[in-house]
Amino acid sequence: MSRGFIKEDDQEEAPFIPPRAALPDGVANYVTPRGLHLLQEEKAALEAERGAEHESEDARRRAWAVLDGELALLEERIVTARVVEPQPGRQKEVRFGNTVTVRFVNGPQQGTERDLTIVGVDEADVKEGRISFTAPIARALIGRRVGQVAAFPLGQGEQRLKVLAIAPH
Repeated sequence: MSRGFIKEDDQEEAPFIPPRAALPDGVANYVTPRGLHLLQEEKAALEAERGAEHESEDARRRAWAVLDGELALLEERIVTARVVEPQPGRQKEVRFGNTVTVRFVNGPQQGTERDLTIVGVDEADVKEGRISFTAPIARALIGRRVGQVAAFPLGQGEQRLKVLAIAPH
């Protein structure tokens, strides 16, 4: 086909849409009620961006292409979300949505205590102590009881954490 009738502007490169947090194949998209709320807020914010002014039609078209891609990925997460409600009362073992107080048994943080909340992949934020249920540390903690030690591989060795307390989040 001759390229004589094709506008160069029509040959735009597809926009890069950053992927969402990884969710392994076949794993349910568990979320806390807070996590679902955050996803819905994110969707509303992206939809509101559609009304933003752009300096040109090309800029608007590129911005909308990115927004459409991000909204599609986000909508997939919202539709597949399986909300896990917190269980009231005393917790006997670590479960999704719990906040766990742990003490590092070995390694450079030995003796340090930290609160970790096990959450969905989209609301995980290590700096705030929210870890994804798919993370090795969370998988090691799930099912443990107060007083038990959880271990997970870290670098060339193994990190051990003692469960001090379990609370609903």
